[in-house]
Amino acid sequence: MTKAAAPVRHSVTESIRNSIALGYFTAGQRITERDLCEMTGVSRTAVREALRQLESEGLVQVVPHRGPIVATLTPEQAEGIYQVRIELEGLACELFTRNATDADIAALKASFEGLKGIGSMTDPLERLTAKNAFYESLIFGAHNEALGHTLSSLNARVMVLRATSLAAPGRTAESLQELEELVDHLSARRGKEARKLAARHVMNAGKVAIEILKKRLAQEAAEG
Repeated sequence: MTKAAAPVRHSVTESIRNSIALGYFTAGQRITERDLCEMTGVSRTAVREALRQLESEGLVQVVPHRGPIVATLTPEQAEGIYQVRIELEGLACELFTRNATDADIAALKASFEGLKGIGSMTDPLERLTAKNAFYESLIFGAHNEALGHTLSSLNARVMVLRATSLAAPGRTAESLQELEELVDHLSARRGKEARKLAARHVMNAGKVAIEILKKRLAQEAAEG
């Protein structure tokens, strides 16, 4: 079987990943290769390779005699991810204040300017993309390859949680206020202050996302 070209494989994986993160495919839902081929317009080979990648990221689970389904992210799993994010993103902020070039700081400010329009964005994917771009600028400016790889391995499930927290009423405005303060400290190279603010930002997002996950589980249990 011929492997799909890397750009195609990446595009298909990203498309399915975004669909899961934004709730177009919901936890426990069966996703067939046929439906994914129709959605993405690519071959079954490319879809299968994308599903294998998403399985390794923890977004898809292959169930015997049923096929691939969207993995369920429990409140306990989410709490564990946020605990790790607090440490890793706090470290990224501290390293950014030490290692970022002037160009890195300019890129971070530019990505935050793009993020400031998130409140008026009606497309959920546009909102998520803007938030992801901000974090990519932050992690790149930390200039620590090992840290970047570690955060990348968490990124898929972080995206799901990020989309979840952003969907909460009022959270977008709070998030922007927290990040604006964080950018000020990062730009001024105040490492300790930036690390504390990053931890606070992640903790606040975590509380919102975990509460939403708990309510969803309770609703599903009541309906089931």
